[in-house]
Amino acid sequence: MKAAVPAVDPAGWAYPQPFGWRSLFVVIAAFAVLFYTGGRVEAGRMLSLTGAALMGDKAAEGGQGNVLARLFPLQVSERQDIARIANFDPAYLPLFAHLEEVRTSEQALDPETLEMKTRTVTRTYLVKPFGYLRHVAIKVLETLEIALWGTVIGVLVGLPLALLGASNVTPYGGVRFLARSVVSFLRAMPELISALFLVIAYGFGPIAGFMALGLHAAGVLGKFYADDMENADRRPQEALAAIGAGRIAIWRLAIVPQVMPQYIGATLYVLDRNVRMATVIGLVGAGGIGQELKGRYDMYEYGHVGTILIAIFLVVLALDQISAHLRRRFL
Repeated sequence: MKAAVPAVDPAGWAYPQPFGWRSLFVVIAAFAVLFYTGGRVEAGRMLSLTGAALMGDKAAEGGQGNVLARLFPLQVSERQDIARIANFDPAYLPLFAHLEEVRTSEQALDPETLEMKTRTVTRTYLVKPFGYLRHVAIKVLETLEIALWGTVIGVLVGLPLALLGASNVTPYGGVRFLARSVVSFLRAMPELISALFLVIAYGFGPIAGFMALGLHAAGVLGKFYADDMENADRRPQEALAAIGAGRIAIWRLAIVPQVMPQYIGATLYVLDRNVRMATVIGLVGAGGIGQELKGRYDMYEYGHVGTILIAIFLVVLALDQISAHLRRRFL
């Protein structure tokens, strides 16, 4: 197939044609693939239901409306039966807390007649107006700690692997191949899959969370760090090598000053991603706010779910602003 011939004006200036037959063929093929795969993933049904809901179709908007309606009102307070609180002293209540008596009717077996009878039971609850918000804040803090430790592990493991995998630092091809293979394996293993196995090994909790994030981060950072080192300007390295400097000295004096902005940018990117993924891996029991979200969802406590989702949104929004500030500061 012939390429498009540029149009030539009388003055001799040629204007290159932006598209040719080959470009048209690629676009048609891409649309054909999208059309075929869209039918398999029911993209048309999604567009139909969403469009009908936006047009006011009550039958179509029922599903979307029910999801949002169940999330409200948001759960803010926390209530606990004082009979379940060890060594409870009503004279010393938490800040803003108060006691509340609730009368309910219950069916109970009469031991004399062996018949079920209805009786009124009075229970006293300790009500904390902002108790659940405090619980969510603690879980969010745990999520941030998981993300931070996952990033630290990623740096501590990824940097040595990058040193071993960079051609201008490690001269041995076999060592470089092995290091690059380990980096590729760690990067190819999704955090969610790693967390599933680590939960089996270490049990439910944050250990499985930050280890899963750390192993994947080591693969990502190992590749970023190694590529940045190999793309550094060779002239300062050659100058130090000419005066007899070792490879570690060359890396420290000639490579690190060049790649430090890229190192910081890649590390901030991984930290930002780990905060989001720390929520996801919590769904399989790896600690943090994700584990709380999964538990409340399984118990159909959608008011609690709504509170958690808004907390996650606010944390991610705040971290985006902090990350942008750090990038402007250091990059």
